[in-house]
Amino acid sequence: MTQIVFVTGASGYIGSTVCQQLLEGGFHVRATARGEKVASLRKSFTTFSDRFEVVEIADIGRDQVRDALKGVWALIHLAYYSPRKDEKPEEMINGTINGSMNIIRQAEAAGVKHVVVTGSVAAVRNPQGTFNHDDWNPITKEEAISSGDFLNIYSAAKKYNELAVWEWAETHPHVEVTTISPPAVYGPWARGLVLPTPNFSAMTPVFWNLIKPDGAFTLFPVYADVRDVAKAHLRAITHPVPTSRVGRKRLVFVSPEAFDWASAVEILRTKRPALKERLIKATPSVQLLSPPPVDFKRIEDVLGIKAGDLYTFEQSLLDAIDNYVELEQEWIKKGYEVNPPPPVGAQPKTSL
Repeated sequence: MTQIVFVTGASGYIGSTVCQQLLEGGFHVRATARGEKVASLRKSFTTFSDRFEVVEIADIGRDQVRDALKGVWALIHLAYYSPRKDEKPEEMINGTINGSMNIIRQAEAAGVKHVVVTGSVAAVRNPQGTFNHDDWNPITKEEAISSGDFLNIYSAAKKYNELAVWEWAETHPHVEVTTISPPAVYGPWARGLVLPTPNFSAMTPVFWNLIKPDGAFTLFPVYADVRDVAKAHLRAITHPVPTSRVGRKRLVFVSPEAFDWASAVEILRTKRPALKERLIKATPSVQLLSPPPVDFKRIEDVLGIKAGDLYTFEQSLLDAIDNYVELEQEWIKKGYEVNPPPPVGAQPKTSL
């Protein structure tokens, strides 16, 4: 019997790639989406219509979905709580936690054996600059709320969400729990993903800004390829090394490759000469950094993924840009204006 994997946040950038890889791997996928995304998600994987279904969830922190979880073998929880414009910082933090715990508790009650939760390096980053599985961001809820800064609030939400997951895991040892915490995620969108209108929430605009003359660079050069991040989620359920053997399966998943934005622009100038006139004109302020100090031995022990198995930065960049240009052409033919927003953490512009 084909195993059923329940995927929340399936219409998102990482989520759709997770669905693609699960379906290609022979799994039955029961995915969640909200509103108009339900219909477009159903159209995205018609090739696998016999093994792909979509369940609408309006409020992941409150909705009861036990019926949809019947027969499910594994839960991959990628959905991120979407705050209202007028929402207070503490509501955003609590909403993130409630969204995870609501679906996890229901999954356990339905008999789910494996739970994978997408975290973030925002929960890990610290003054020491380390990226290990036992590192935590020292920020408190009170500090984040009083700062009024979105990145601080986001970091606190991700930190306390993951702490809640691990507190739950301690009292439910019969469920294998893994958290995968990536940094900024780059690369192409999922094959077949239907994006009928400009939708920059389904992919990061960071690379897209590189082929926008008035674009901006991000200040965050640490990254992972979306296909590798998706693979890590899959390996968490298909390479089930028990917690009893390796301990808490909390993984920081970052590419080991150092890069800088000036080199990225040069790669495009050399490898995609047709885009020469479109290249960003700003000068990046962040220079080449050393590879992030991530414990890849730990990743290999838990997931069976080696550093050398991952996509190179050049592959991520070129595959993403090729996809973007193709998608641009489709949107322009439909009469849409394509104007990607600046990336999160955009650096001040300095022209060449």
